[in-house]
Amino acid sequence: MSILDPGVPAVLLRIDPNPFHHGTLGAVRSLGRAGAEVHVIAESAASPVPKSRYLHRTHRPPPPDADPAAVTEVLHRVAAQIGRPAVLVPLDDAGAIAVSRAHQDLAGPYLLPGRPGALAERVADTARLAEVCRTLGIPHPRTVQPDSPERAATAAERLGLPVVAKWSRPWLVPAEAGLRSTLLLRSPAEAAALHRRSTEAGSPLLLQAYLAPGPRRDWFFHGYADRNGTVRGGGSGCKDRAWPPGAGLTSVGRWAPNPRLHETARELVRVLGYRGVLDLDFRHEPGTDAYHLLDFNPRPGAQFRLFADGHGIDVVRALHLDLTGRPLPDPRPLPGRSYVVENYAPLTALVAPWRSAPCELAWWARDDPGPGRAMARLWPRHAALRALRRLTDRRRHAGTDTPHDPHEKASNR
Repeated sequence: MSILDPGVPAVLLRIDPNPFHHGTLGAVRSLGRAGAEVHVIAESAASPVPKSRYLHRTHRPPPPDADPAAVTEVLHRVAAQIGRPAVLVPLDDAGAIAVSRAHQDLAGPYLLPGRPGALAERVADTARLAEVCRTLGIPHPRTVQPDSPERAATAAERLGLPVVAKWSRPWLVPAEAGLRSTLLLRSPAEAAALHRRSTEAGSPLLLQAYLAPGPRRDWFFHGYADRNGTVRGGGSGCKDRAWPPGAGLTSVGRWAPNPRLHETARELVRVLGYRGVLDLDFRHEPGTDAYHLLDFNPRPGAQFRLFADGHGIDVVRALHLDLTGRPLPDPRPLPGRSYVVENYAPLTALVAPWRSAPCELAWWARDDPGPGRAMARLWPRHAALRALRRLTDRRRHAGTDTPHDPHEKASNR
């Protein structure tokens, strides 16, 4: 028997062209295994995702720099091909913001959570999130938005080096610019040089006080705020390993109950009137015992499958159930459950089957082996090309003050 309404398809939207986004595969499997017909709008030519037996069809995505109107046009084209209302699940910030802006226009062909049109952009914008945190009294790293290279250099000194640099609206940064969304700057000159690229980035530069990473310091919370504003279908987790180390995505995560993070999520949902899936990133500061909110992502995080509970409910299944009027069962948390991304943590993935606690791998699955095999075949070439691009970028920036090697930089994220 299907967990979800089999008569309502699911459409996954991803504008970012990353072919190895494991969260996309997680959503395909989660919804497909539960009985939904799954469509993906994403770049798929070099991705392992189309090898999944649970994927019904892929559709050509809008270009990475598409404006919301172009995204809406693509969504209407796909809806016409499907021919019946579908649950829409954006998987990156650009998609979530475009869908939020076009909420009224898309509400016929798609089932969507109800939320104010500008809310997704408000929480995804790092500068506006800092204002939200100040208003609600939620811990957040000290943040400055300098208006000139000279003031960027001064702000870096006053915040205390090293300092974290972020683009306020990272979804607007052109892929060809070679700019990371977050960098660790070690000198005032680096801050000034980066500020000079603000026009190129299409987004204001922010500088934040640096919170050092460390064991049990990086946390996240995933949830789904239903039509009544009740947070369902997720939990809090600890980032045991990241790639790049101390700076990047969760390569090994663990379900670890943390009531303080749950309370922060509930307060944000209540005050903002937020509805839908949310992914919050925190860093714990031992000296003050504060959990600083670093990011509010208005969509599923890539590691959302970590929080598949004892009923098999995760945030995307909770979304589908709620929007189709089906009841959500009472949660059955599975503390200690882990999630491993094999291409970033291969040794951990090898020992995962012998762990006593439940563990899910991002790519390999016994009932769906195609994506895991494709990842093993495609990843080495992809990784080699990335390394070559980093080497080229390093040589191009040799002798300048502009930060250029993201794998040598850490961030709050």
